[in-house]
Amino acid sequence: MSTEAPLAAEALAAIQESDIVAVTGCYDHVERVLGALDVPYQTVEPGLLRQVRLRPDQMVVVNCPGKLTGPEIVQIRDFVAAGGTLFTTDWALRNVIEPAFPGYIEYNDNATTDDVVRIDVVDTNSPYLQGVLDSDDDPQWWLEGSSYPIRIIDADRVRVLIRSRELGEKYGEEPVAVVFEYGKGEVFHMISHYYLQRAELRNDRHAQTAESYAMSKGVNFSPGMANAVADIKLGEVEAAATSSRLIANILADKKRRGTKD
Repeated sequence: MSTEAPLAAEALAAIQESDIVAVTGCYDHVERVLGALDVPYQTVEPGLLRQVRLRPDQMVVVNCPGKLTGPEIVQIRDFVAAGGTLFTTDWALRNVIEPAFPGYIEYNDNATTDDVVRIDVVDTNSPYLQGVLDSDDDPQWWLEGSSYPIRIIDADRVRVLIRSRELGEKYGEEPVAVVFEYGKGEVFHMISHYYLQRAELRNDRHAQTAESYAMSKGVNFSPGMANAVADIKLGEVEAAATSSRLIANILADKKRRGTKD
């Protein structure tokens, strides 16, 4: 990222612990992604968010399931309206997004099975999607059993960033990741988890080594690193890399805009 997107890398490096508030959850673990990105953050348990004084220049990340209290839902709504950024996944669609921001997106009441689907980037010019997918990439994203497909209520105000035709064919809705503005802030939601816990190797390319994927991105492994990832397949790395890059882009964009304000 430092080579192909130096400004984004610089913004990530400038992030401080107070810039990101991660609400913990038992089904998702954004903390692992943030740790892999070497990005500092603070955590808070559901039910204790009211103890945190939120600022418009912050990002709040809610792990699935997103069981917040009524006062915390109001706090989140006011936070976004004032300019804050919210990022949620999966069951937080019903638990956070629907009560806090009604009329934008909703759960279609057709839960998924434990599944893996192919994804496609919709808006290739979006700053959030730069470097997420190259022309040769074919990532498969994991859906936990009982994941909540995203139904768009207001197509004029909700932008689809990533979709999956396979998801639509199986469960009735194509959106994988969406964003909408609310007041001075914005809300991101993703059906898939921040922390992708498995992938599916569907073709010969996916079965190649992780080192092959790195080399295709212009990254050369040291002998030690190559040995460490010898048993990891390209498809597994590709899924994790695409989700991590999306999160990194959103974090970097938020930090850059906060620095300018």
